[in-house]
Amino acid sequence: MTAPALRTYPTAPRTDLVEDLHGHRVADPFRALEDEGSDETEAWSSAQDDLYAQFRGSLGTTGPFATETLTARLRDLLGAGFVSPPAWRGERRFFSRRSGDQEHAVVVVAEGDGADERERVLLDPVAIDPAGTTTLDAWQPSKEGHLVAYQVSSGGTEESVLHVLDVVTGELVDGPIDRARYSPVAWLPGGEAFYYVRRLPPETLPEDEAQYHRRVWLHRLGTPATDDVEVFGAGLDHTNYYGVSVSRDGRWLIVSASAGTAPRTDVWIADLTASDLGAPSFVDVAVGLDAETGAWVARDGRLYVHTNLDAPRGRIAVTDPTAPGVEHWTTLLAEDPTAVLEDVAFIDGGGDDTTPTLLLASWRRHSVSEVSAHDPRTGQRLPDAVTLPGLGSISGLATRPDGGPEIWFSYTDHTTPTSVHRFDARTGQTTLWASPPGLVADLPDVRARQIEVTSPDGTTVRAFVVARTDALDADGLPLTTAPTILYGYGGFQISLEPAFSATTLAWVEAGGVYVVANLRGGGEEGEQWHRAGMRAHKQNVFDDFHAVGDHLVAQGWTTPDQLACWGGSNGGLLVGAALTQRPDLFAAVVCSAPLLDMVRYQRFGLGVTWTEEYGDADDPTELGWLLGYSPYHRVVDGTAYPATLFTVFEGDTRVDPLHARKLAAALQAATGGEAPILVRRERGVGHGGRALSRTIGLTVEQLQFVADRTGLAGGAA
Repeated sequence: MTAPALRTYPTAPRTDLVEDLHGHRVADPFRALEDEGSDETEAWSSAQDDLYAQFRGSLGTTGPFATETLTARLRDLLGAGFVSPPAWRGERRFFSRRSGDQEHAVVVVAEGDGADERERVLLDPVAIDPAGTTTLDAWQPSKEGHLVAYQVSSGGTEESVLHVLDVVTGELVDGPIDRARYSPVAWLPGGEAFYYVRRLPPETLPEDEAQYHRRVWLHRLGTPATDDVEVFGAGLDHTNYYGVSVSRDGRWLIVSASAGTAPRTDVWIADLTASDLGAPSFVDVAVGLDAETGAWVARDGRLYVHTNLDAPRGRIAVTDPTAPGVEHWTTLLAEDPTAVLEDVAFIDGGGDDTTPTLLLASWRRHSVSEVSAHDPRTGQRLPDAVTLPGLGSISGLATRPDGGPEIWFSYTDHTTPTSVHRFDARTGQTTLWASPPGLVADLPDVRARQIEVTSPDGTTVRAFVVARTDALDADGLPLTTAPTILYGYGGFQISLEPAFSATTLAWVEAGGVYVVANLRGGGEEGEQWHRAGMRAHKQNVFDDFHAVGDHLVAQGWTTPDQLACWGGSNGGLLVGAALTQRPDLFAAVVCSAPLLDMVRYQRFGLGVTWTEEYGDADDPTELGWLLGYSPYHRVVDGTAYPATLFTVFEGDTRVDPLHARKLAAALQAATGGEAPILVRRERGVGHGGRALSRTIGLTVEQLQFVADRTGLAGGAA
């Protein structure tokens, strides 16, 4: 049986507040819970902690979902660890690696080859902070590989602090430089200086803008950050995020800017040989266009542009860097009508031979990766594609900065931990180059298939279904219904692709079905797909999700009493909309670090940077969009809502936990059923990276909750 029903909930501070917003009467009864520091909020949160502990104590989980058993199994499934493609600097290479028992990935530097290979750990977050609450946010070797700039943050805040390390001695040679959140580093040749991104001092800014106002700076090693020279960003949008890069020869500086998360990127280029490093003269590459663009100067001296301008699925154009404007672009690699262009890499002779001899391009066709080969002069597709290990996902296409015949990339699929493969143009062969460092667990015999579902407006939506092979017939259809988790995201052009997941495999191994929906709003089918699920069209995302759920029921995969939905961040908004719009479809909801009050979301965390994705609540028309689906504002008294577990993180500086507090209070006050509405609060972590043990602990509790509410065998005693 499931855990006993909870019929009483902690009393939340409540008022009759109703505001007139652009002609809309908007109730906000639990606004007091926005104030994390108030005694009322803390008392309510502490009572929720006690309630959740009571629920946990009543579960009586057995079999595969007993806490010790599930924890051990997740550790086994994660035991292979992780290894990244190499970042080459001469004969020295840098890469990330996490063995199965490490709390955080480390950065390793290696030299030599074969029996002469020598490697050592260069950066270890646990060595920096044995408590495990410090995360390594980013790292970038100098062009010669003798220095590494890296950023760390603590407690989940993602407030990165930048340092510079000597690779040979391991000693810190520069930093700390604070206010370096989301800061790329672009080294100049020689390693004596770099360009990077840093926010202005908060004391010089309005309080509600303190985490914005980034600028591009020139920093010279060994000098205080107060002496850094501001080179770009003044007078532009205060929510801009910047990218910076410097060409291999040090001649070209490229800066990109996007206002918040808007799907538009402006790009400029400067010739560093024509001006002082502290005052580069920028020329437009692509400015003021409704498109995303990335640019780089390759070894052959030409400027390459990856853009979705006039090509929603992406294309590659080329020009001379001295004539970088759109009017000078020539399309090299045209848009594919059914695949999204992800990345490209060039093969050349290496060293002084910089003439490209082969172009490789990675694509995502209906969420599955493929790599094609092309003539680097004409873009013509060649017959020999790069062979991948299976129907999965790749990332990388890493080359040596000094050229050559090899390209490295990572690969994963639903049952394969991430490994690194190498393509050698001399032989045309792709081989395994680096396996994960740990032991690969015995994996369940599962099958992954892609299904197609028709959304209410006729749009075809795809989803991956993962199930035990012995639960399927010869056609890959279910023999009987099973407890099922439906996972989705549907926003910010983020694609959900085949990937190894311990959560998925642990659930499926126990007899469940795990489904990942590729919804509008994501990037699976290009920028048009993204825009079909943003702003005024956001309801399409929820309709797609519901359509997949209805399809799973109609085709006999599951039933509403066995179906759970799961999502985090923007995916938390997705499942918040699902539980308030279709409470009849789901038995359980896992809602993690969610956005839920869409009337006030832009006032907190990084919300103001997301108005291009969702809409601006200060605009009368756009407020109407938001109110149409805002989960907090769609709660109806007396409705039998599904069991819901909110998981929130006190260090979250992206999505404020107030969203979960307010909707949890509203649901607890309104629900007409006996399914529990619970809040799991965790301190010392934030929205992003976390230690392995904390990741496993959270996953254990989420899986136990879903197993209990959907009746998966062993889910409850």
